[in-house]
Amino acid sequence: MTTTYTFDIFSSLDGFGSFNENGDWGGYWGKQGPELLAHRLAVYSEPQRMVLGADTYRQFAEMLADSTENSDVRDPWVTSMRNLPATVISSTLHAPLDWPDATLVRGDAVDLVTRLKKESPLPLRSHGSLSLNHALMAAGLVDRVQVTLFPVITGKTGTEPIFQGVADYDLELLESRTLDGHTLELIYRPIPH
Repeated sequence: MTTTYTFDIFSSLDGFGSFNENGDWGGYWGKQGPELLAHRLAVYSEPQRMVLGADTYRQFAEMLADSTENSDVRDPWVTSMRNLPATVISSTLHAPLDWPDATLVRGDAVDLVTRLKKESPLPLRSHGSLSLNHALMAAGLVDRVQVTLFPVITGKTGTEPIFQGVADYDLELLESRTLDGHTLELIYRPIPH
């Protein structure tokens, strides 16, 4: 039996995962609220293993190193995520990693995640890691795509289109919820079209 793999991503309505230096949105595009933060904490308090690519690991490590105890970056759910066991897939990083329970692995991501899905007693989750998750979707290894859709359009400042370059998929809606009256969380099962 294999465990589930969830690709968890934040997005603007127009499909961007981030914004450039000209965007003055702030964290969560300025749309975080108590329901969103409590829900994220509940999701990341569940036993699971994080799977991160090198770029996302570097972004998290840099963001956390540059933050203070009172900044949005250290929301309780982020702290909970950082305390989960993690597998970081990279050919460029070197141990030790600045993540309490991280294992650095080298090799083909598809092969590594195929093995993890067979061997891990915990569900697998990746937050971000676009190129990694695009490759895993193409290989049929992503069981769920969890998109947290923020009510903004970032046409001028948006960067990192979250699904640019992936194949076509039909999406079976598994769950949906509205958080703080304006942010949507949509969980889909991707089915190659």
